[in-house]
Amino acid sequence: MIDKLIEKIKKTHAPIVVGLDPMMNYIPEQIQKKAFSEYGETLEGAAEAIWQFNKEIIDHTYDLIPAVKPQIAMYEQFGIPGLMAFKKTVDYCHEKDLVVIGDIKRGDIGSTSAAYATGHIGTVQVGSKTYAPFAEDFVTVNPYLGTDGVKPFVEVCREQKKGLFILVKTSNPSSGEFQDRQIDGRPLYELVGEKVAEWGKDCMGEKYSYIGAVVGATYPEMGKILRKLMPKSFILVPGYGAQGGKGADLVHFFHEDRLGAIVNSSRGIIAAYKQEEYAKYGEEHFAEASRAAVEAMIKDISLALENK
Repeated sequence: MIDKLIEKIKKTHAPIVVGLDPMMNYIPEQIQKKAFSEYGETLEGAAEAIWQFNKEIIDHTYDLIPAVKPQIAMYEQFGIPGLMAFKKTVDYCHEKDLVVIGDIKRGDIGSTSAAYATGHIGTVQVGSKTYAPFAEDFVTVNPYLGTDGVKPFVEVCREQKKGLFILVKTSNPSSGEFQDRQIDGRPLYELVGEKVAEWGKDCMGEKYSYIGAVVGATYPEMGKILRKLMPKSFILVPGYGAQGGKGADLVHFFHEDRLGAIVNSSRGIIAAYKQEEYAKYGEEHFAEASRAAVEAMIKDISLALENK
């Protein structure tokens, strides 16, 4: 799957991923009204509004981008109907030939970790039949429990040719409380980065490993160090736009061939119509605003890489 992601990045010239992290206050009133008129002000109504919102954004951006990243918590908050909207979103993105990164941030051990991996990127046996329950292409994994937590995911990746993005240095302000702690004179995030490189050695695509890393755009200097520690790992970079990251901050995450990283923007794209820059589109044309935000992001990153 890493090779498909790279192929899509080359084709679109867009090393970006759209985070499909819908909140109800992002969803225009006309979509909510229509969903509630059909399903009532219920969990089902909320899930329908989310699905229709996602579908519009996907329809207006799929030709520009290689991948999407739905954050499962935004769907789980609406219970089983929300999870059904998550699955519909994943399936629809696949119909559009997009790579789907399931942002699930799971982290457990043994059979529990294996069950998470099976449910999201593997297959499960039910009697004589086999199913791929959620069927994402990549998922995010929390490595806090060590190899015991990551290994079951790696094994499923190897079997299914799927991928992982393991949390190494996250973009949030308090990430340093643990991730920057010195261990034998080195910050913990460097040790985790080395482990990611190690775990990925036996899961190689043509040039990059199936086992990648999450490194926040808000820490560009740390990204420079981690790029060297994980030369064969693709880096998923959150924190662009709404969290303050800019194209110029990202150049160190990429190799000289302009590959090696994919940059995420969530509310900066899906709620673009709420920003002053795109207010002219209004709620009625929210998805067109999202397309314009994608085009601006591609331009920003391309210019930064050209000037690297």
